[in-house]
Amino acid sequence: MKPTLVPSSELTDQEEIRTGTYAQVGLRGSLSVVRLVVQWVVGTLLVFLLGTWLVWWAISLQGQFAEDEIRSACQRVMPETVQRCVDTVIIQRGGARR
Repeated sequence: MKPTLVPSSELTDQEEIRTGTYAQVGLRGSLSVVRLVVQWVVGTLLVFLLGTWLVWWAISLQGQFAEDEIRSACQRVMPETVQRCVDTVIIQRGGARR
């Protein structure tokens, strides 16, 4: 086969096709980077929210257990005025009154 001369108009069309192909590959690459960044941001946000909720829940449980312990101790010592005893002990320990 003999090499044939390609007219300049066909050459530019081929160059445009190659350039377009490279642009598509570059666009796909940048989209995957954007997707990865979005996934990391969403994952980090979810982990942060879950961790915050777990800390709040642990503090809530600890407070509930402490109040139950105080209530049972007051019930043993002063059965006639349990609520007044509980409020007094909570205030003395630095907690807020309900």
